[in-house]
Amino acid sequence: MSLSAVHGTLSSLKQCQADIGTGMDIVTDVAMDLAETQDEEMNPGIKEMEAMILECAKLDREINYFVDVVQQVTAEVTSQQPEAMFSLSAKVKEQFTERIARLSDAELQNHQKVVAFKESIKSSLNQANQESAEHTEELDEDIAVTQSQVNFTCPVTQVEMVNPMKNKKCNHHYDEEAILGLMKTRHSQKKKCRCPVVGCGNTDVRQSDLVPDQMLRRKIQSHKRNSNRT
Repeated sequence: MSLSAVHGTLSSLKQCQADIGTGMDIVTDVAMDLAETQDEEMNPGIKEMEAMILECAKLDREINYFVDVVQQVTAEVTSQQPEAMFSLSAKVKEQFTERIARLSDAELQNHQKVVAFKESIKSSLNQANQESAEHTEELDEDIAVTQSQVNFTCPVTQVEMVNPMKNKKCNHHYDEEAILGLMKTRHSQKKKCRCPVVGCGNTDVRQSDLVPDQMLRRKIQSHKRNSNRT
């Protein structure tokens, strides 16, 4: 197999990885629907979906490891004699097996989308409990609409977010594409990325601090549907 074919295969795996991420978002949405209609936190359906999320997280990590190993080994091979290509497969298999053996449950639990799943379920359960206990309490409609618009606006683009990400460090939200783009620009300039929210003291936004906020994403989608009806 040529190196160009190897790179083509890696591209296909990365696309598969994106599809896995989309699937994890769908599972989270379904689990949130269950959490909003069920009072019991230990709902078996939610537990089954958490197991699915963990399986997807494991597959995502395995793809990451495989891609990293293949890129590392092919980079080494290209600088060696052509005969080194014959040992490419064996080297990849050996290093990949070593990486997989070190994959721990704690690492899966810290996977970005697993963390987002648990936080989303917790928020859905809390919201369901609050609504049942305080369903007579009403907010002023104009204030509620104004507040939702502020929460939905990305501080980077100043437009409504599509995929909101929550910063665990300062609790501010940004659109995923916008904040990752801003971070990339700052890092290319050898600078830290400051939180774009005015007045925030967080001077170093890191990707490891960002988690998808599925609850806010659902609210944004609901807000869009309601706006389209009016």
